[in-house]
Amino acid sequence: MGFVSFLVFAAAFFHVVLANNNDADLQKIFASADFGMIPSVGDEVRSDANLTVPEIIAKYGYPIETHSVFTEDGYILQLHRIPYGRNCGPAPGKKPVFVQHGLLCDSSNFVITGVNKGLAYLLADSCYDVWLGNARGNTYSRRHITLSPDTDKEAFWDFSWNEMGIYDLPANFDHILAITGAEKLYYIGHSMGTTMFFVCMTERPEYNSKVALMSALAPVAFTQNMISPLRFIAPFSTQIEWLLEMIGLHEFAANSPFYDLIGATLCNETNPWHEICTNVLFLLCGFDPEQMDPALTPEILGQLPAGTSVRTIVHYAQGVTSGQFQKYDFGEEKNLLVYGSPVPPVYDWTKMTAPVALYWAQNDWLGVPDDTLRVMQNVVNLQRFWRINFDKFNHLDFLFALDLVPFVNRPVLEFLHGY
Repeated sequence: MGFVSFLVFAAAFFHVVLANNNDADLQKIFASADFGMIPSVGDEVRSDANLTVPEIIAKYGYPIETHSVFTEDGYILQLHRIPYGRNCGPAPGKKPVFVQHGLLCDSSNFVITGVNKGLAYLLADSCYDVWLGNARGNTYSRRHITLSPDTDKEAFWDFSWNEMGIYDLPANFDHILAITGAEKLYYIGHSMGTTMFFVCMTERPEYNSKVALMSALAPVAFTQNMISPLRFIAPFSTQIEWLLEMIGLHEFAANSPFYDLIGATLCNETNPWHEICTNVLFLLCGFDPEQMDPALTPEILGQLPAGTSVRTIVHYAQGVTSGQFQKYDFGEEKNLLVYGSPVPPVYDWTKMTAPVALYWAQNDWLGVPDDTLRVMQNVVNLQRFWRINFDKFNHLDFLFALDLVPFVNRPVLEFLHGY
């Protein structure tokens, strides 16, 4: 599903959701959204929209390495490294920091806001050895040692964030620690990047000792109270997966060079389609026109959505109905074969002993405060519970906000330095 198809699908889906939903509060939120508040600041489309992440990093004078990481189950992940920044050269002994993106995203999240705002650049300039992950199935990690994402669709896309946590993160951790010689690394995750971490530490508890500190931005584990319209597929999650797989859509919202061009053109802030592009982002993640930079929209949509499996989306939706942070629900019959139980097992939080700092926002539609509170209550080794000091701050603001540095990156870096 390409970018334009994704917009059409999302628009139609949200229309149906609102037409059939009796939730007065949600109707009120949608009705009161004022997209007219988004200012226009110019008519130049940023050229970075059509560059790869390594090209973007190199363009601004930073060293860049591209690594291939092989998982135990055969996926080949692309890892982007900035070994040092502007304030410190290639001296040995730098502390490695692994940064993991969220749902439908990729490593571009941490560089496209620029050298003075992007988390990857700020970390490198603070003398950290920065490693940017890419989860299986996204733009940079559509490879497998035996399977093709295009011709072996059923087998290749047979995963969710459960497998990302069990296989992707351990493979990345092992690779980074082997290359750097460090005993531990720092971990920073956004959205699904936090979900993956929670899975990894509970299912592969031997990796807790390899993490010096985990910084969770907009953490997502429980989704019972999700406000995002994605919650309305919850009652039909297994049927939706079956339907999409029947028509060959194992992959969800993949981008391509053609759709990059379309997104950069139609979503230019001077184009009337710009508000539609921005509205879709808001519908998914919460409204905050005060923090959205319209000049950045074509650049964001030149990189995103980066794609994932249908099962990854469905897995989040299942949590709305179950109220649990648990493994994928295949249905009673297959659950008995896979798990030996008609109900999927829940993840055991007591096994996650790594130190964790949680950063959350009041207006997050995916990681809503009530669900984030449940995460906080289950984290064994909680080091910080930090609320963003801006009521309208949303899920995407953790990546692209105008005030990204004072609200997110500075608090995260300062705590990292002092930890």
